[in-house]
Amino acid sequence: MTAASPNNRSDLADLLAFYANAGVDEALEDTPVNRFAETIPRPAERAPAAPPRENKAPEQPSASPGLDASRVPDAPARSVQATATVPDEAQAALARQMAAGASTLNELRQHMAAFDGCNLKFTAKNLVFADGNPQASLMLVGEAPGRDEDIEGLPFVGRSGRLLDRILAAIGLDRTSAYIANVIPWRPPGNRTPTPHETEICRPFIERQIELVNPKVLVNLGGPSAKTLLNTSEGILRLRGNWRVHTTASGIAIPAMPTLHPAYLLRTPAHKKLAWRDFLEVKAKLRGLEN
Repeated sequence: MTAASPNNRSDLADLLAFYANAGVDEALEDTPVNRFAETIPRPAERAPAAPPRENKAPEQPSASPGLDASRVPDAPARSVQATATVPDEAQAALARQMAAGASTLNELRQHMAAFDGCNLKFTAKNLVFADGNPQASLMLVGEAPGRDEDIEGLPFVGRSGRLLDRILAAIGLDRTSAYIANVIPWRPPGNRTPTPHETEICRPFIERQIELVNPKVLVNLGGPSAKTLLNTSEGILRLRGNWRVHTTASGIAIPAMPTLHPAYLLRTPAHKKLAWRDFLEVKAKLRGLEN
């Protein structure tokens, strides 16, 4: 059997499809680099190491005549790495400030689109804000968008979304009678798990989103959503099926049901019966609150 030619279009299409499914959908450089043409410099060609510098204390600026030396400003500290890929507490504080300043969902969406403090924004295609009816009594919150969600800019539109639609239909609801969002509004590269720092930076936005929607019942889809919004460290299999409370910044207590994420149910179909029990509880809770 002869090896496949690199010019075979079907082979290239299969390779590109493999990369896309693996989450490799962004080029790092505009021009491809031929790594085989690169050469490693010989030891004689390498630049000599620079002599070590003396560690001298920086000189303080001297005060001008008649100027109080205590009022002389310190020299600005140099940033170790001034890029958006290194989030810090200042960015989390900015997220809290911007989220609190939004009085409507439209304003919140605009603030999130203008926020550059989360590194995930720079690798995602779209901001995935929400889908459904913001006037609905039920709000569902997942963890983060996937590939399909990133492309369309809507949460739960892939296989997980189709399963979620069937679950909602089973209790008499659909996307016109529910509101759906995620803790993280930007897709992590390659669908990796968001870091705790990324989650904390995005937390103010989803908490404000819940507060503005003010649903009667909140459903946490998966462990990350439950842990973030219910301030717990318990696993989802212990949390699910038990009513908890999400308290907004204004002190409103919203009953919350942690349940299994649709993506988990696709991998573990035997646990669909557990999610079904949870959504029957949600249906009964909604019926009781509306009466």
